[in-house]
Amino acid sequence: MILSGLSFLLGISLLIKGAQFLVDGASSIAAKFKISSIVIGLTIVAFGTSAPELVVSVSSALRGSTDIALGNVVGSNIFNILIVLGICAVIYPLKVHSNTVWKEIPMSLLATVVLTILGLQALMDTGILSQINLSSAGKIGELTFSNGLILLFFFIIFMYYSFGIAKSGNEDEAKIKQLALSKSIFLVLLGLAGLAFGSTLTVENAIFFAKQMGLSENFIGLTLVALGTSLPELVTSIVAVFKKNSDIAIGNVVGSNIFNIFLVLGMTSIVRPIPLTGHNLADILVLLATTIFLFLSLFVLKKFHIGKAEGALMIIFYLLYFIFLLYRG
Repeated sequence: MILSGLSFLLGISLLIKGAQFLVDGASSIAAKFKISSIVIGLTIVAFGTSAPELVVSVSSALRGSTDIALGNVVGSNIFNILIVLGICAVIYPLKVHSNTVWKEIPMSLLATVVLTILGLQALMDTGILSQINLSSAGKIGELTFSNGLILLFFFIIFMYYSFGIAKSGNEDEAKIKQLALSKSIFLVLLGLAGLAFGSTLTVENAIFFAKQMGLSENFIGLTLVALGTSLPELVTSIVAVFKKNSDIAIGNVVGSNIFNIFLVLGMTSIVRPIPLTGHNLADILVLLATTIFLFLSLFVLKKFHIGKAEGALMIIFYLLYFIFLLYRG
């Protein structure tokens, strides 16, 4: 168990460093070829923060552990909103200024609504929606290949929409450190290797933990794996909030959540259909509730503002959800 725990932590570390190396190398190459920094930010950097979730979910699906794949994405998104933004708001109240972030938050809500609808689709088709049992671990439907295509279609729309915002805005060009081409290529290759080996260690040891401790793979995916793959968002957002840059803190979380649903689950569903249980649907509904809470906090309760009280409430909500997961097993 100790060796497996150390291997799991090593896998998470490789995922995080691999994503960082990939972003640094790819950004440098893109800048060298005169690609705009806003384009780099919307593609390479945004992909980099979601790379751990992507490689873990896809590799889990390839191994047949679809519970880890789905739990990783749903758990990461819940963790991002309730813990990452909650901690950030407690440190320093968050205010939205950027037009891009303002428009990404409704898109994040749309992504969660689309996922919920796809999750309920099989029940709607069979007419047994009223008989759904959220406490059941039995299969009630699945995210299919066609569902994956729908999610990827929305991802393409989101990217097109984001580039439109970038072109119409007056965003400052961020300075990207340019490295020698050979070093940039080396970093990209090193990053890809880190993601590959890291995902293998993370998934295999997560499955081992689940079996040894008598816990479901879904629970491990929602907690340990979700926490590990969300570390880049946690660190990035906390650093941003200490610099009093709320837009980066919120944008990082919201953008990652959109990528996780549209890109990560889209790709994973194409690799292998993801069975849905009553437990999975319950977790998706929790994600929907947390996303609605974020939306209401920013657009209804205190416009464009998340205060310390809301941040503390978010953390309490997550602790209650974690206790519920422990009870459910």
